[in-house]
Amino acid sequence: MALDEQRDEDMVFDNGGITYVISEDLYNRVKPIKIDFVNSPMGSGFSISSNLPVGAACGSSCSC
Repeated sequence: MALDEQRDEDMVFDNGGITYVISEDLYNRVKPIKIDFVNSPMGSGFSISSNLPVGAACGSSCSC
């Protein structure tokens, strides 16, 4: 995940005061997509999941 400027071809979602921006093309390939904030003893961060197999969107890792 990275911060980026919104473009005309992006989709924008607001959920509970948090704004998500994703390219429409990527969204159409990975939907439905689920973003959660997770707290654990190992640390905290975002968990992103979709029906797209790991590696199919941007390589072999899940750190797009």
